Amino acid sequence: MNLEYFIAKRLIKGKEHKISISAPIIKIAIAAIAISVFMMLIAIATGVGLKHKIREKVAAFNGHIQIYNYDNNTSDVSVVPVSKEQDFYPKFTTVDGIEHIQAVATKGGIIRTEDTFEGFIAKGVGADYDWEVLREYLVEGTLPDYSGELNTEVLLSRLMANRLKLKVGDTFSAFFPKEEDPLKPNQRRFQVVGIYDSGFEEIDGMYVFVDIRHIQRMNKWDANQVGNFEVFLNGFDDLEQKNREIYGQILSTLDTQTITDKYYKIFEWIGLFDFNIALIIGIMIIVGGINMITALLVLILERTQMIGILKALGTVNWSIRKIFLYNAAYLIAIGLFWGNVLGLGFIWIQGKYRLLKFPNPQEYYMEYIPVHIDVFTVVLLNIGVLLLCLLMLLVPSYIITRISPVKAIKFE
Repeated sequence: MNLEYFIAKRLIKGKEHKISISAPIIKIAIAAIAISVFMMLIAIATGVGLKHKIREKVAAFNGHIQIYNYDNNTSDVSVVPVSKEQDFYPKFTTVDGIEHIQAVATKGGIIRTEDTFEGFIAKGVGADYDWEVLREYLVEGTLPDYSGELNTEVLLSRLMANRLKLKVGDTFSAFFPKEEDPLKPNQRRFQVVGIYDSGFEEIDGMYVFVDIRHIQRMNKWDANQVGNFEVFLNGFDDLEQKNREIYGQILSTLDTQTITDKYYKIFEWIGLFDFNIALIIGIMIIVGGINMITALLVLILERTQMIGILKALGTVNWSIRKIFLYNAAYLIAIGLFWGNVLGLGFIWIQGKYRLLKFPNPQEYYMEYIPVHIDVFTVVLLNIGVLLLCLLMLLVPSYIITRISPVKAIKFE
């Protein structure tokens, strides 16, 4: 059996260990590690959860990658149509990792009611549109169905519904300018069948979902002409790589744009979350490490006589240091255990019941605080905390080498 481990185990299980003067300090050190791990787990779960949720929301309304005609790629309104007769539509088989592709078109207009009016962009979608990604943002009514005959159903945001004083079942008139005769706009009568709320004012204050055939008719396009394609990927991590692969597979007259480029301010903002998470983890590790250093020094002071006896028996300094490092690792493990229990328990409760909410939902694009964490992150965090704390303890454990056996044995 490992001698250092055996002695450390006896020290941990000994009754005098539990009633010694170091017991309160040890408990404080364990609590510090537990609180540090708890805070680190919460910081990671909330930071990553918010990033994932914002990315999901933006992607739900735009796709991960958009394929445009070169004349359209910097505009929110479709100008030059793109033919649906493409090798990549309706199935993009030449690039792996693509979940779905759908054709859309956009056109600017004005909604007019008896009391007010509002500018908007009609987002035309068809039978190939994946409504499932928007279902969780539906707050009233139902989702439109454009798989049959041309209809006047629209999906409106709660923000615009409140501004226009509209509710599910109401009808309104929308006016769309004609290029050949701006003074005589196209007029369409729509009915609100559903109201959504994404939390993004950039989206909610702009887009109204309509049947794409309305836009095709107003623009005098045929049934095979659309404004652009939205591509959904299986994951977000390889977005730039997939964008390059897709760009290499489409016609030279087409271009691509990722949602990180289209909404660069939002993604630049959420990119700061990583720095905040790293800062919190660093501070918590320092706090936990300092408390463990204090506990280790107290343990060494309390066992000075034992150190002197071991040295007198010929035990080398490194072996004695390992005894106290084993002891410290045990205390850190206890702190890690309780920190994980509390942290993961809180994350589970928040993920299931959404108890904590943002005081200003508009600033974070959602009402509740989302959480997300995976097993690999938890394991890596625990291993990292254990190793870093032990590394921090190597320097204070060096004090053992300065203890004289003769003075240590006489130490009271």
